Formats: sequence, structure tokens, C-alpha cells
Amino acid sequence: MDSLLRPPIGFAHRGARAHAPENTIESFRLALKLGATGLESDVWVTSDGVPVLDHDGVVGGRLRRRSIADVARADLAAHVPTLEALYAECGTRFELSLDVKDPAAAPAVLAVARAAGGDAVRRLWLCHPDWEQVVRWRALDSDVRLVDSTRIRRIKEGPERRAANLAAAGVDAVNMHASDWTLGLTTLFHRFDRLAFAWDAQFARVLASVLAMGVDAVYSDHVDVMMEALAHTAQ
Repeated sequence: MDSLLRPPIGFAHRGARAHAPENTIESFRLALKLGATGLESDVWVTSDGVPVLDHDGVVGGRLRRRSIADVARADLAAHVPTLEALYAECGTRFELSLDVKDPAAAPAVLAVARAAGGDAVRRLWLCHPDWEQVVRWRALDSDVRLVDSTRIRRIKEGPERRAANLAAAGVDAVNMHASDWTLGLTTLFHRFDRLAFAWDAQFARVLASVLAMGVDAVYSDHVDVMMEALAHTAQ
């Protein structure tokens, strides 16, 4: 089955995480060098309003853990990159998937993307597990892409109703664990013109399976394996 996006996006999960320290400029640069067409990270906003890229949003040692929301940018470790630095170092010619763990970060994220110029906003995918929260971000920008990040077991109303709701609300994609996807589900979401994204696709057999189902993007730590699978799909 063909995906709606040809070729599907290859998102490097937290950069080239299997090859370099995650969520670092080094890791993001390497992912793009290895051929990734998209980067993925989690975004938080500091106490002084700066969007930064970190997985759990907590910094410090075991004895004194603090939320990034309570720390100024200048007080964060140097290896924690800002979104602005990512664009400055890597440009804007890639898709960027951001899990917006703190919904208050969304306006600041879009401000940085606009300042970066190019296609940054149009290639920005904002993800959150509450699709109704995602819908509220549409008012911030008509070009930003919106993603419902969920699991099949959490879709209590059923996938067809969810797909219809996302289409009506203007949410572009649904992102589920690779093990949740079936050919029938990708067909269903495509029928409503919603994109199907598959995260945690780490192994060649998993990547081959979900790509054969027609998913429109995959997320992987192993950029080399992911790109080889995407190359096979394009043949």
C-alpha cells in the first residue's frame, strides 16, 4: 500500500540516538548527515521563555532535580540545545517533529520557527497526546502541522470516529506505536486524508512491516537502518 507522503518521512528519534548522545546538536547534525529527512525531540520552555530540547524536562542530579520550567536558560547545562540553536546549526530543510510536553511552549516554539525563516513553520509537526489540545494550536498558525500522539488502546471512541474528528478539526496526522498499526488502520486514516506516523520502529523487520502498510512517517533511533528501509520502499 502506498503512503500519502512519497517518500515517507524518516524521523531521527532524538537525533541519531543510537550513534551519538541524544538531543544534542552533534546528534541532530549526524542524523541529517546519515540521510534522515526529519528530526524528532521533546520541547520545553525555560523560566525565561526559551524553548529547549530535552526528553524528560527535568535537570540536575539525584539530590536536586528541577523542572526546566523553573530554570533560566543560562542555568541549564550547555549540552541542552535551544530550538533556535538547532535551526542555526542545522538549517530549516528538514521536517521537525516536536513533542510539546508543556502546552505553554507552543507559542514560543512557533515564534522561533518563524524567525528561522525558510520552510521552518510549514515543516514543523507539533505533537501531543490530547488531540483537543492540539486543535487549539491551529489558531497560532495556519501552516504548522498538528499531530495526535496516542495509542490504539486510548482511542475509546474507536479509530473511525477519531479519524473523522481529526479531519473535522484540521489535525494532520495520528502518531501511534509501530506495533499498533495494521494495514486496515492506515487505510482507515488515509480515507479521511489523515497521515499515519509510526514511532519506535527500531528494527529492519519492523520498519519494513509498517512501511508496507503505507505509513507516512517512521521514527527510529537507528538512522542508518531506517534510511535503508526507506530506500527499499522507494524501489
